[in-house]
Amino acid sequence: MKVREGSCLCGTVRYTLKDEPQATVICHCTHCQKASGSAFSVNLLVREADYEQTGETKFLVDIGDSGTPSYRHFCGHCGSPVMTKASNLPGIVLVKAGTLNDKAGMRPQAEIYTDCSVAWHVSPEGTSRFRQARMA
Repeated sequence: MKVREGSCLCGTVRYTLKDEPQATVICHCTHCQKASGSAFSVNLLVREADYEQTGETKFLVDIGDSGTPSYRHFCGHCGSPVMTKASNLPGIVLVKAGTLNDKAGMRPQAEIYTDCSVAWHVSPEGTSRFRQARMA
């Protein structure tokens, strides 16, 4: 087990992952595109008990494509998205992979909302693709 650490851009919000993520998922939904300012968001599914944070975040309540509320946490100083708590995933936090200090060994296992994917995106080899959020 490798302990991983990360932070927002300015370092006001820092976190430690006490265990490896359950999965790494690329989300192509339109809300993740807007929230990330990019074509998709790469998220680490982490047990909430394994996520320790210092520094306060602000959050936005977002009713996304799933129809359930998500709480998008970001640094109130620099605006970096840090993590999301989705009400349909109790006990899990979705940590923004780009905030990790060391991304070595992180590889997505799945992509969701691929119907919203930009035309130029090429899926990483071996990644499962799902048209919606269900990964089953």
